[in-house]
Amino acid sequence: MVSTLSVSTDKKALIDLYRGVRARTMEIVAPLEIEDYVIQTADFMSPPRWHIGHTSWFFETVLQAHKPGYRVYSEDFLYYFNSYYEGFGSRIERPKRGTKSRPTVKATVVYRYHIDEQMLSFMEGADDPAISSLVRLGLEHEMQHQELLVYDIKHLLCDQFEVKQKPKPQSQSKVAGMAEIEGGLIWLGNPTPAEGSAWNTEGFAFDNEKPAHEVFVRDFAIDKAPVSNRDFLNFIQDGGYKNFRWWFSEGWEAVNREHWRAPLYWEIHDGQWLIRDFDGLRPVSERFDEPVCHVSFYEASAYAKWLGKRLPTEAEWEEAACYKTTAVKQLFPWGDSLPSTEHANLFENGLWSTAPIGAFPAGTNVHGCQQMIGDVWEWTTSDYTPYPGFKSEFDEYNDKWFVNQKVLRGGSFATPQLHIRSTYRNFFHAHERWMTSGFRCANDV
Repeated sequence: MVSTLSVSTDKKALIDLYRGVRARTMEIVAPLEIEDYVIQTADFMSPPRWHIGHTSWFFETVLQAHKPGYRVYSEDFLYYFNSYYEGFGSRIERPKRGTKSRPTVKATVVYRYHIDEQMLSFMEGADDPAISSLVRLGLEHEMQHQELLVYDIKHLLCDQFEVKQKPKPQSQSKVAGMAEIEGGLIWLGNPTPAEGSAWNTEGFAFDNEKPAHEVFVRDFAIDKAPVSNRDFLNFIQDGGYKNFRWWFSEGWEAVNREHWRAPLYWEIHDGQWLIRDFDGLRPVSERFDEPVCHVSFYEASAYAKWLGKRLPTEAEWEEAACYKTTAVKQLFPWGDSLPSTEHANLFENGLWSTAPIGAFPAGTNVHGCQQMIGDVWEWTTSDYTPYPGFKSEFDEYNDKWFVNQKVLRGGSFATPQLHIRSTYRNFFHAHERWMTSGFRCANDV
């Protein structure tokens, strides 16, 4: 494995971060009953037991490579908790993770705490920046799995998951219309080379966000708000899922093959559409003003075409999110300060759900666009491919997925604050919708 990640953090801060991230994962799964940890409800999800074991497996690979005299905890654990890393040996196939009763949940938790003990002892005596980089990558990897845990627990239990949700904030303003953005040459990616900007500070970024490179963006318009449940219901009621003309050919095949009639977790009872979420089964009308969620790229594209618009490219999305002008780029839509619960609906807000559009005016950018960070990952029309000059910083992590996937931007209500960046490139296949995915539309000017 190769790692050249740039991380500026001292040893104590990294150890504190390690303790905090590892503890949060266990806090997420704490409300589960023992039976819940081992169930796999679909091929695309993983049992919670696997997540808490796999994130520990990742750190055991660090110990194997760098701690003198380290002995592998269990060859069986290495096999079961590997994911897709071919370089680390054989592994169980993803759809079969829920077919095994061993290792038990109790044994997995014991394993997790053993790895924590070993890692903390190792980190106390390690002063190699390369090792610090690997640890930070492992923590970012675990934060990815914290978000995946939310997705998988939702598919597993949904409204039966006894999580303490905070009251939703109220919309403080009506957000409507499109912002017109002036095009030109911009720097896409992380970091920009602009001298004197906050982007020169050292911080974590995945290798697929780099290197920053110049791209030309034409003048365009972009929605000031994500597409809402109200908006999407209009598409459904106008026969959107019954008219092939709005759909890509593969999308139309998915509609008919999977019998899609609405986003995932939407149900129709006595002619009324309802949404099943962590807070129960509620009429769509009660959530009209929240971003639509759990839609595929195909559904987002069909809606945009039905409306006479399109999805933005990732360059358009990043310019709208970060640029005050084509010459001035900020870390986030609101400026260079890090995210807070006032700026965006991220994991720390504790909502476990989308928030009403207009509920975070402090996160508004100079163009009047709101909620570009948090709530839902937003589909773009861009293919997930390497940036020009890309160099892999960790084998088999991001580079092996550069084919047949689309880029999403902005994070969701399940994304930790520390984990999100405006340049973060999430990616999924066009048909997938189990993750927290939504969108906003764009248009040519």
